[in-house]
Amino acid sequence: MRSQVVIVATLILNGALFALNLYVALLSGSRAVLAQAIYSVTDLAGGVLLLWGLYASQLPADYRHPFGRGKERFYWALISIVVTFTIAGLLALSTGVDQWLSPAKVTHIGLALIVIGATLLVSAISIAVTLREIRRAQQTLQSFLESRRIGLKSVFYQDVVSIVGCLVAFFALIIVYRTGHDAVDGAAAFIEGVLLIITGLVLTVESHGLLIGQALDPEEARAILGVVERDSRVQKVRALQSMVLGPDDALLAIRINFRDGLTTDQIESAVDDVRLALQQSHPVLRHVIIEPES
Repeated sequence: MRSQVVIVATLILNGALFALNLYVALLSGSRAVLAQAIYSVTDLAGGVLLLWGLYASQLPADYRHPFGRGKERFYWALISIVVTFTIAGLLALSTGVDQWLSPAKVTHIGLALIVIGATLLVSAISIAVTLREIRRAQQTLQSFLESRRIGLKSVFYQDVVSIVGCLVAFFALIIVYRTGHDAVDGAAAFIEGVLLIITGLVLTVESHGLLIGQALDPEEARAILGVVERDSRVQKVRALQSMVLGPDDALLAIRINFRDGLTTDQIESAVDDVRLALQQSHPVLRHVIIEPES
């Protein structure tokens, strides 16, 4: 997937949303709209962090980072999640509680509803961009959500939460318009904050394993084992260890017992062939270490 396309599109859209939501929030006094403005600006900051992580992950390997810097994307994705979901969620919660306990008059409800509708539309467009990139990469939505692309998944979830938040804010403002109970506007902001925090916690837990050195999925490991064992010179795979280094980068260390009677040159040739077969069948294996036994 073209990660940069999704992230840049998110930056542009959220920049416009922040300005629009903030203007209407200050004009109308709606805390639900203010919560959307807070979310948009933190989403904007999160997008910048994701873009930096994408750039940093592409820096060449060096002495201190012999396997490259692919995990930069996981690290900056985690920071982005904290900024976008946790901080925005807490701010939305506090402003919602304040409005609930001390309701301020909400005005210009018609304009507020229009900007909420515009935010909903922009979030839907952002999701459409992500889905287009998923199809372009010949993936399904399920495989994308199960992938290690934590940064892009956070962008996708940001838009989903934004749509849910817009619906909550929309109905809350309708209730305020029809009943005059301005405290409902605070309840909407509170709900938006809860949604943000819960989503952030889920993504943070997923990021944890990737940051501390998660192995490849068992299905991938079995497929790799099958590729190795198809070579007639391989007698037994003694050990297979792996570590995810990035969304499209993994390290594989494997100890192979080759059949008896092979010469040193034949074992070296077998090692080269097995490595080539693995990297052709699994491009994610950019670093393959094979320890031969005979």
